[in-house]
Amino acid sequence: MASNKEFSDQFKRRIYKFILDLIKYTDTLAQDNSLCRVATNQLLRCGTSVGANYIEAIASASRKEFTNFLSISLKSANETKFWLALLRDSNRGSTDEINKLLKEIMEISNMLGSSIRTLRVK
Repeated sequence: MASNKEFSDQFKRRIYKFILDLIKYTDTLAQDNSLCRVATNQLLRCGTSVGANYIEAIASASRKEFTNFLSISLKSANETKFWLALLRDSNRGSTDEINKLLKEIMEISNMLGSSIRTLRVK
């Protein structure tokens, strides 16, 4: 069984890889399309926020602060899901690529949500 530090390091790398994949995907979107342009900007903001707030959570000074940053990270993950689903459902970009990204951000969201629930129960 992995220690908390090992889990945190692995999870941090997983989020970072997701962000890199998201950046690569947004680079493929047609920037002459208004929805793609807006979605690209929003995805870059909320997608990178997942990782930035997770890093802040790791550096937190208290359990409450840790939980708050994880919650912000989860909210950003949920917004990321929204923008990816909107692109998919409006037939913008590769459905296969979007579905891969959605699957990964859903797993990340579930892990963040589970961690938050555990912290709030304790």
